[in-house]
Amino acid sequence: MLLVIDDKIPFMRGQAERIGRAVYLPGAEIGPTDVREADALIVRTRTRIDKRLLDGSRVHFVATATIGTDHIDTAYLDSRGIGWASAPGCNAGSVAQYVTCALAGLWQEGVLTMPPEKCTVGVVGVGHVGSRVCEAVRRMGCRVLECDPPRAAAEGAAGFATLKEVLAEADVVTLHVPLTRTGRFATFHMADAAFFDALNRKPVFINAARGEVADTNALIAAIDAGKVSAAVIDTWEQEPHISPELLRRARIATPHIAGYSADGKACGTRMALESVARALGRDNLRFDNILPPLLPEGFVYSPEDFINVQVLPEPWRKMLCLYDPRRDSRALKASPEQFEKLRGDYPLRREVF
Repeated sequence: MLLVIDDKIPFMRGQAERIGRAVYLPGAEIGPTDVREADALIVRTRTRIDKRLLDGSRVHFVATATIGTDHIDTAYLDSRGIGWASAPGCNAGSVAQYVTCALAGLWQEGVLTMPPEKCTVGVVGVGHVGSRVCEAVRRMGCRVLECDPPRAAAEGAAGFATLKEVLAEADVVTLHVPLTRTGRFATFHMADAAFFDALNRKPVFINAARGEVADTNALIAAIDAGKVSAAVIDTWEQEPHISPELLRRARIATPHIAGYSADGKACGTRMALESVARALGRDNLRFDNILPPLLPEGFVYSPEDFINVQVLPEPWRKMLCLYDPRRDSRALKASPEQFEKLRGDYPLRREVF
């Protein structure tokens, strides 16, 4: 069995070889010649899985170690009888950590001025990730508006806020929807000019979903017009060639790493390997031994990461001592041309000690 694997997926080496022979390549560079004799692929979002890549190959299973699948032409795979799997929920805790730590930093800086119990957070998209975000910000003391139009349509409106209510009432609006381009609930450019014009409380805007969910030009205009008090941007349109104008304006700007905790990555790798093992008839294999180290090698905090952390309440101080996304923001703002390197060589953090 031959497996072609994105070489940036952590905790993979030594585990994939239990299934078959493994070849590791840069995800963005995996091409038709590389996969022609492969039985399975294990990828991230940087590999586009489609007819161009797979026609003429012997690939019969594709696993992505990510929640999102917008890089996979699933209709094509289904038409060819090629199996596929994603890793839903694998990095939900990591994204929740990112959002709460970003908010803690904004409270520390005085961007958010109301006490947490007076702060309303609108979470748009309440799936695996959004649900964990809701739990995390509630633990901070915030009021939460859960907005998920597809779920509300399927399950009933009780318990869900409408998008109109979120835009009218929220002090923080954070997006956690998949990227979809068609259908009743398409999310491409969900956050457009009309979205920002409807904001009532000049909220903090967070996008840790997919870059294309927000219209970059509309967001820039909203920041300039004071409709958004601060932007926290982890996912960008046209990555890795991100908008320099939005980069300058974003209060916190990170290179698509909200889900990059060691814990989340270990979970995604484990789920991908188990799906490939099942597809290739190796149901007996288990990968429960994939566990991140307490603190990944090379992961250190510099002294400036702790500046003024002591002025925060104890739980938040602990959060920021463990992870402060402003550290990642400084790195990206200093070297935006290094977006892909900062993402690919990211020193994975832990969600808990």
